[in-house]
Amino acid sequence: MADSKREAVGRARKDLAERLGVAEGEVEESSVEEADFPNTALGAPLRGEMSGMMITPGWRIRLAARGKTYEYRADRGQIRLYDFKGKNYKI
Repeated sequence: MADSKREAVGRARKDLAERLGVAEGEVEESSVEEADFPNTALGAPLRGEMSGMMITPGWRIRLAARGKTYEYRADRGQIRLYDFKGKNYKI
């Protein structure tokens, strides 16, 4: 859960650093923008997950590390890593 955009970015940075095995300081914020997602899973459903089909406002967070860019999607209730090695993850 993320109460604010800043908190969502911080949690996403920490998660990505752990997944990549790098220091959090090596993860850079590329962009953070407001976005409307097509469903309650923020357009990043987990395998077999059902989600409500309604426009859900949130943030698209792009982070960079080791020469690659990674996308997180968040709202006040959840943070999701989008298409990481072919899968979505709920943080």
